[in-house]
Amino acid sequence: MQLIYDWARGHLSISERIWSALTPLLLIGCYFLVAFIIYAIRFGRGGFRDRELSARVGLASSPIAHWFLWSIGPMWGLISRSGIPANAVTSLSFLIAVTAGLAMAMGRFALGGWLFILSGVCDLIDGRLARAKQQAGPYGAALDSILDRYSDAIVMSGLAWYYRSTWVLLPCLVALVGSFMISYTRAKGEGLQAKMKSIGVMQRPERVLLLGLTVALSPILASILAPTAPHPMHWIAVSGILVLAVTTQITATHRFFHLLGVLDDRKIQLPRRRRGTLGRAVISAFIATGMDFALVLLLVSSGLLPPVVATGLGCILGAVINFAINRLWTFDSHGPAMLQGRRYILVSLSSALLNSGGVAVLLLVPDIDYRLAWVLARGLVFVTWNFPLQRDYVFAKDASPAHSYDGLA
Repeated sequence: MQLIYDWARGHLSISERIWSALTPLLLIGCYFLVAFIIYAIRFGRGGFRDRELSARVGLASSPIAHWFLWSIGPMWGLISRSGIPANAVTSLSFLIAVTAGLAMAMGRFALGGWLFILSGVCDLIDGRLARAKQQAGPYGAALDSILDRYSDAIVMSGLAWYYRSTWVLLPCLVALVGSFMISYTRAKGEGLQAKMKSIGVMQRPERVLLLGLTVALSPILASILAPTAPHPMHWIAVSGILVLAVTTQITATHRFFHLLGVLDDRKIQLPRRRRGTLGRAVISAFIATGMDFALVLLLVSSGLLPPVVATGLGCILGAVINFAINRLWTFDSHGPAMLQGRRYILVSLSSALLNSGGVAVLLLVPDIDYRLAWVLARGLVFVTWNFPLQRDYVFAKDASPAHSYDGLA
């Protein structure tokens, strides 16, 4: 436990810093190597073709993308069979991106880079999950698009904060503006019913992969060139930022001139809003959180457990109280108690993990009080993960066991 706590705080030796960046790459590489061998034996030269990817351009339509999509079939199948709504995966993608941006701001580039790639994988899955379960609609599309913009902004802001005293701050800001202009130009064009989806080469999957990999692997070179520097330049990350700054501007300009060529006066259609029971959920969460916080305060103040572990145990206590109040009052649900209980356990365990991870990442900030870290992590996880899942998954009126799956592998 002490080793994990030291790793989360960044107290690493030179070799540990190198291996923290390399280990995920080696594990992922081994998995995809095995997947490639199976893929080659099964499909030969013909390969696996996905209809959605075939309609795109750039990296998203390449044979590598089709192979990657087939390779993550087991993860896709697990998520699909779980019955988790696509919007929950969208929120999870955003939450992971927030922690990635904070980790980068604090100089934890290996952690931040790999988290950003994981966020991108979740973003790849959510839309496909919505279409496979016939949950796609204006609400989900708007949620996904807006949270993607926030994710990009938070990650680039984290890098800008880290490089705030160097010349790299300018490329960070240029890349941030370019990413937003790519998305804004597409949104503006599609709002006017102009075809914009496949215009430009540096779309979001390419941006996430480029920035995530260069940031994640940068501590390897930094540990060799400047092993004792408290604030290394991370030149691999700098190269990724520079490429991103140039290519995002090129793509945004490409989309801009394309839009001018096809612009017309068709009507703009806005996504519809949905209702929720957020007020009651907040009250329920406040009661459960009070008990949760009291337990965390007791365990940490008495020196029995560190903040990260105490946060996880507090979440378990709060989950039990929260389930009872939500079922009887917040959502007034009369669905199968066993099914709701199983789903709530899944949500509670994932919430405990997310809260503990959020506290661990927030404690990277120098001199931050663990209680403030607890409150910030708790609030963010509640808004982006707990409430949407409780409303649309645990206590949904039409909740029923998920047993359909159209796997990719």
